[in-house]
Amino acid sequence: MELFSSRPAGDAMAVTIWGTTSSWTLTALPLFVWMGEILFRTRLSEDMFRGLAPWLERVPGRLLHTNIIGCTIFAAVSGSSAATCATIGKMTLPELEHRGYPEGMTIGTLAGAGTLGLLIPPSIIMIVYGVTANVSIAKLFIAGVIPGIMLAVLFSGYIVAWALLHPERIPAASGRSSFAEKLAASRHLIPVVLLILAVLGSIYTGVATATEAAAFGVVGALVIAAFQRSLTWISFRDSLLGATRLYCMIALILAGASFLTLSMGYIGLPTDLAAWIGTLGLSSFGLIVALALFYIILGCFLDGISMVVLTMGVVLPTVEKAGIDLLWFGIFIVLVVEMAQITPPVGFNLFVLQGMTGRQITWIARHALPMFLLMCVAVLAIWFFPQLVTVLPQRMKL
Repeated sequence: MELFSSRPAGDAMAVTIWGTTSSWTLTALPLFVWMGEILFRTRLSEDMFRGLAPWLERVPGRLLHTNIIGCTIFAAVSGSSAATCATIGKMTLPELEHRGYPEGMTIGTLAGAGTLGLLIPPSIIMIVYGVTANVSIAKLFIAGVIPGIMLAVLFSGYIVAWALLHPERIPAASGRSSFAEKLAASRHLIPVVLLILAVLGSIYTGVATATEAAAFGVVGALVIAAFQRSLTWISFRDSLLGATRLYCMIALILAGASFLTLSMGYIGLPTDLAAWIGTLGLSSFGLIVALALFYIILGCFLDGISMVVLTMGVVLPTVEKAGIDLLWFGIFIVLVVEMAQITPPVGFNLFVLQGMTGRQITWIARHALPMFLLMCVAVLAIWFFPQLVTVLPQRMKL
């Protein structure tokens, strides 16, 4: 900004960082992180694993699937990949490490599955795209359901394949449970299921916004932990401090990303690159490949919402001219933004997991690479089978 624009950089930084960090919508993020800390520091996360273990004992990979299941369910609550990754990670990473599951697989699958927070509704980035492209947000939400489930199935399928190739790396099951024993173990899931239903129900019945639902989640987690007598002053204090530390790290990344976005906007780099792609005269498929590469590279440096805001004005006319459905294109954008969450050097989920585990960002990115490749498969799937995106909005006539 100092070199290429007349705007005073210091003043711009102060205004931008204040505007980003004082957002009311952003309040949901620290609350969901705190909810995850409460679940991690009380008996709730341990109970969740005790309830799921008998049902997964015959599935290759066994409890590794809890990352995928947890992120898929929580994605329907949060709308943020950082919140999904941090909240589920707080519960699953310590438990899976304690049970002897390979660290690379647990962290890699969590990095990938955490991105489902963007695709499965409600999604913040879908709202931004819907407003920018003048596409029905309700249709976008419904359109994201099948691709979101497909991506979760692809992730679980990878775990199954990996476990079959490396059976010695998966801890042995404690034994074969009868159906009656599985049902008996399921009682441990009741508190967590009630909590999820309370948060989801408050959003979809219109009782609360997503931000207010996050507060419901915190209160619900505290009430259940107190009812189970696993909430002490020490666990309460540690959960609050843990959530504060983790959110401060995420907030600093958000603040830096928002200022970088402003700088990029003044320089005009994303707009110029998008305009250049529009002049290449590519076929529809070539245009989609070029845009996918463009957004993946851009995502190495910018957060998803900034990418959409900075480029849509230039990209949308080119996409419409190529005859590409804007509803389909919205889901495509969300998928490529998801990829950018796990690409170094500025993959958002990589930073979150680095703060939680202390591992090098390159190590985490290496183990998340198979998830990135599976997202590429998902993009190809929705290109060759666009009905995966369009069938639900058409059936529901939104």
